[in-house]
Amino acid sequence: MAAKSSGVRERILAQASSLFYLEGIRAVSADRIIAAAGTTKVTFYRHFRSKDDLVVAYLQEQSAAMRARAEDLDPDPCTGLLQFADAMGEQACTAGFRGCPFINAAAEYTEPGHPVRAVVSEHRAWLHSLVAERLEQLGARDAGALADQLLMLRDGAMVHGYVGDGTAVGPALTAAGKALVLPRLA
Repeated sequence: MAAKSSGVRERILAQASSLFYLEGIRAVSADRIIAAAGTTKVTFYRHFRSKDDLVVAYLQEQSAAMRARAEDLDPDPCTGLLQFADAMGEQACTAGFRGCPFINAAAEYTEPGHPVRAVVSEHRAWLHSLVAERLEQLGARDAGALADQLLMLRDGAMVHGYVGDGTAVGPALTAAGKALVLPRLA
């Protein structure tokens, strides 16, 4: 019974993830997710007390996937940062790219104390630490501030990939990142 229950939860989450990313979180109703997942309201609410709980689970799943991909980055800090930039550029060039799910969620959930914003903040803190740690390993001066700047570039690249020509994102992101990082290396 537990396996079936888990499968239903995963099916709800998979349908919600797809719809949230393609159409926007607030634009997709719980009823629409319930229909897409082929389940009932009772079953939906057994797994997710509210749509907000489902949104939190969606973002946690997105964060976990990104963290897993980060584990595959080369341990060399320079190579790993370049791989990270390449992955961001590649992602922004894919068909159906709709921007960063965390930026999108933050835009839709403006209340600072909302649980969705807490997941966004947690993910952003992890992302910042990933970049700052590699910059520190490179010996970059003021690695935390430099990580902030690189993440601003990344955020801009994600938005540009969605609203502009995504094909130029990778090379432009890498070139801009190098322009920031190289002068700060000891």
